[in-house]
Amino acid sequence: MIINFKQNFQKTTIAFALLLAFTSTAMADEQDAHLAIENPAELSKEEAEAFYRSLARRMARGYAAARMDLIRNYQNWPLFNDAPYISATHGQRYVNSYANRMAHNYGTLLEGEALPMGSVLAKDSMTVTDEGNVHPGAMFVMEKLPEGTSPDTADWRYIMVLPDGSVFGDTTGDRSAAVAYCHDCHEQVADRDYTFFVPEEYRVAN
Repeated sequence: MIINFKQNFQKTTIAFALLLAFTSTAMADEQDAHLAIENPAELSKEEAEAFYRSLARRMARGYAAARMDLIRNYQNWPLFNDAPYISATHGQRYVNSYANRMAHNYGTLLEGEALPMGSVLAKDSMTVTDEGNVHPGAMFVMEKLPEGTSPDTADWRYIMVLPDGSVFGDTTGDRSAAVAYCHDCHEQVADRDYTFFVPEEYRVAN
């Protein structure tokens, strides 16, 4: 009986420790959705593209669980990079930059120009570490709203969708404070209608 008690106690203690560790990690992830990857793999364009192809369907299904018409079939939109590239502003994850047809001038936007209302930019992401860990990351979405709709964000809506389809935050909806920092970052490129563009060495003509 004493042996069984000790075994059960040890099992309970281990289970509780694991639960506590999982909960702490989840809380940390929620508090810092851009928690940087410390050891991203250095991939060639071909390697990055191969990893993305292996995850693409899984990523599309995951984001689709959010049931947002805004990003429906986003992988069929024009893609502005020729291979996934590391984005320092998205936690050292590999990203792709898609834009819907309304954002027809995204790739040629000049200083002082703006994207039309209804433009949607979608940046999906994946984690690839030098230890061989590969998995989908969050999707980062920007939507150009009607003029005057959101003066605090220059009429841009920011949304973060997690790989399982849950919405981490939406500046026009739930948990808006969780993604308010998005616009703070994009203010660096206010002269390009608050939109970053693909690094020159990864750009494609659309």
